[in-house]
Amino acid sequence: MVRKIQPFQVVPALPANLEPLVEIAYNLRWTWDRESILLFRRMDQQLWESSGHNPIRMLGTLSQSQLDQLSKNSGFLAHLGRVKNSLDDYMGAETWFARTFPDREETRPLVSYFSFEYGITECLQIYSGGLGILAGDHLKSASDLGIPLVGVGLLYQGGYFRQYVNRDGWQQEVYPRNDFYNLPVRLVRDGQGNQVVVSVPFPGREVHAALWYAQVGRVRLYFLDTSVPRNTEADRFITSGLYNGDRETRIQQEILLGAGGVYALEALGLTPSVFHMNEGHAAFLTFGRVQILMEKGVKPFDAMAAVRASCVFTTHTPVPAGIDMFEDGLMRKYFTEPAARLGIPVEALLALGHGSDGGGTSLFNMAYLAIRLAAHCNGVSRLHGEVSRKLFSPIWPELPVDEIPITSITNGVHAASWVSLDLAELFDRYMGIAWRDDHGDDSVWGSVAMIPNEELWRLHERRRDRLISFARRRLVKQLQSRGAGAQELARAREVLDPRALTIGFARRFATYKRATLLLKDRDRLRRLLLSDDRPVQFIFAGKAHPQDNDGKALIKEIVSLGQDPDFRNRVVFLEDYDMVVSRYMLSGCDVWLNTPRRPMEASGTSGMKAAMNGVLNCSILDGWWIEGYGLDPEAGWAIGRGETYTDLPYQDQVESNALYELLEREIVPTFYTRSPGGLPVDWIQKMKVSIGTLSAAFNTNRMVRDYATRFYVPAERRAREFSADGHARAHQYRKARERIRAGWGDLEIVRVVKSPEGDVAVKAPLQVKAWVKLGSLTAEAVDVQIYYGQLDPDGSLIQPAWISMTSAGTIDDLTVFEGQLQSSASGLHGFTIRILPKYEDLLNPYEWNLVHWQQ
Repeated sequence: MVRKIQPFQVVPALPANLEPLVEIAYNLRWTWDRESILLFRRMDQQLWESSGHNPIRMLGTLSQSQLDQLSKNSGFLAHLGRVKNSLDDYMGAETWFARTFPDREETRPLVSYFSFEYGITECLQIYSGGLGILAGDHLKSASDLGIPLVGVGLLYQGGYFRQYVNRDGWQQEVYPRNDFYNLPVRLVRDGQGNQVVVSVPFPGREVHAALWYAQVGRVRLYFLDTSVPRNTEADRFITSGLYNGDRETRIQQEILLGAGGVYALEALGLTPSVFHMNEGHAAFLTFGRVQILMEKGVKPFDAMAAVRASCVFTTHTPVPAGIDMFEDGLMRKYFTEPAARLGIPVEALLALGHGSDGGGTSLFNMAYLAIRLAAHCNGVSRLHGEVSRKLFSPIWPELPVDEIPITSITNGVHAASWVSLDLAELFDRYMGIAWRDDHGDDSVWGSVAMIPNEELWRLHERRRDRLISFARRRLVKQLQSRGAGAQELARAREVLDPRALTIGFARRFATYKRATLLLKDRDRLRRLLLSDDRPVQFIFAGKAHPQDNDGKALIKEIVSLGQDPDFRNRVVFLEDYDMVVSRYMLSGCDVWLNTPRRPMEASGTSGMKAAMNGVLNCSILDGWWIEGYGLDPEAGWAIGRGETYTDLPYQDQVESNALYELLEREIVPTFYTRSPGGLPVDWIQKMKVSIGTLSAAFNTNRMVRDYATRFYVPAERRAREFSADGHARAHQYRKARERIRAGWGDLEIVRVVKSPEGDVAVKAPLQVKAWVKLGSLTAEAVDVQIYYGQLDPDGSLIQPAWISMTSAGTIDDLTVFEGQLQSSASGLHGFTIRILPKYEDLLNPYEWNLVHWQQ
């Protein structure tokens, strides 16, 4: 029998003097505040661990007698007072943003940050890996810096899967459900206490989403949740899980995140100036914003110009397979009605997700949409910026790859969240507390040299001890779940050596990450692992995507190796990799191993966290490590020299050998070479270089400052200009684009001459004249350039440069342009003429994707 249930929420009955615990628990600033974490541990250490580090669940689970005892414990109350005062001081302090931009008087948010997943804390399981962890760290640093930012995401009922491995070594997945009412999130309610729900148009219906929020320091993060009674069962499924379902579920989730997120902000009365799309999942926010502007009377293509002026897009993928693409039929199903409401042909919307001619493939590319409707686009490391320019070059087929307007801001990590608590205490003593607030100050991090070698090393040894103990407990639990016998469990309690060189490999198990690269030479591996006087041991962790059988096969290979009687004391695979496992490994390993197939690692951030903890990186020169190793090679080791290969098995063989060479000749000897006092002095010096050099460069405070100064503040200024006077400037911009584009096809470079005609001496001027037929365009609407440089053996320009020419009058119907260039080196050089559009509101000359080359 179906019964009608009347829901109500039960909240903890706290004594009055403990009520500040609620505010502290619901502000996720506790996730990076040592004293707050110690406060929760102090309440009940065992419950803190069993609750998954969830203070909300703790408060609801503690018995009334425990709460009463705490309310009478003067030591606890003093601790609570310190934490509450610290939170109040943090929330009210002057921030970097306020000091840097004192003239900004806006009270509304500067930025809205949209991401498909957020990894803020282990008890809020709405993340799968690096993208979510990066998003969480972005919000934390935005809070530290005082960036006026709001986050937007989806609240998944199922979150990401939990992993276990069966007796055959094969990954299995389970999907526990999140209990939102026992998580550090709250429903958004209106002034009358009613739950706020937004409606999002879907084909033939509206989907309803409840709004929740989490407080992340000074930043508020809003979530949309479709598990509300008024939705159909199919629509409640939209937010049932992260990366679950079929392609239709995915497009529904992305419409909900993008367009629905925009509607949610509108419903809340929030009008941010800048919209940051963290990957292409959120790109449909551009359509939502166009619709809202049109409802306010802005014309369709004026609205697109205004939307583009204020959008930022960050891509995290180096390969097409990492981009969400949707079939034409699916796009038409979901966007024919919205296009009709907007008065825009659906083909015009679909063209935004295709190649330069609007065709080529029937798949709608979400990254193309985001790029076309964003003023600022970036990759997440310098190399990834280069890779992205090549990957997205079909949007600009006439533009040299190096000039494609995609830049880079290298990722970072939130130092206060990832430095272990005991190392943080050591930093406080010798470096002061400035490292917590100003992560990017080289002089602060350089103070790590003041830490005595013995003190740093003994602390690191204790962290390795903790890791080994944790790994043993975890392994025993894993084996118990598989039905292991007493003898096997007893052996598991003795695996690993707390004094052996410990190498960690923890990341997503995708084939390009090559987790088994070391297994190519079992005899060599055996000698390393089973050495009597200089043993090496490995701890692996990571999940494969549920549909990635190749990735699961890699896990099986490592699990099988750990079951081999010869290796089982030296190789361990830890199941269900999450933020808890990550913290133990990132602080307790000696070496952090990374073996991606270059250039397929966009950035990677786990190595940054390891570096902050004094764990030395050994990595292929890919992603962030090219920049990190380039700062100081003493900070770790590089596998190879940054080569790329077409023969992949050969690459694996070469780089596996290079890794063994590093281990045998450098890493192992350096670790085991001890001073008379028993200290590995050279190793400790490398730890200090790693901490002092890399931490200042690769943290999210530096990263978010870069976003603020390079993207957010300029985008806000441009958005304000475009929206003033009824979006008059956006209208002028759109009209200028239409006018110049209409006349572009009539451009013709009729004649080009240079003087002198013969050889030119180094640094001697070469005069160039070009006669150009402008048609309906004026000389003020074009930038005629000399594009020049040295030639390679194939006759192509090497690292070309360009110089704008000046108009020198007209002859008949031709306009003459003049310029001169100088060459600083001898050899064979060349030049050509090209024309780009020129308009005062162009952020860069490539915005309109117009370029005319000399034929």
